[in-house]
Amino acid sequence: MASDPFQPIGRYCRQIVDELRKTATPAAREWPAWSITSFVFVILPMILAAGMDLGFGELTLMVFG
Repeated sequence: MASDPFQPIGRYCRQIVDELRKTATPAAREWPAWSITSFVFVILPMILAAGMDLGFGELTLMVFG
């Protein structure tokens, strides 16, 4: 066990900074494609969850209602 309790915290922060330096920012012409892709991959699960919620709600009303 480390004698300094803050040593693991410092190591963790250094590792975060090292990983962030490895990331690549998309070029300006790539932004629209990345934005549309991100939008689609967020909207699709939202639609799926809303559809399931409505479907199970209607099913529950039919069974117990």
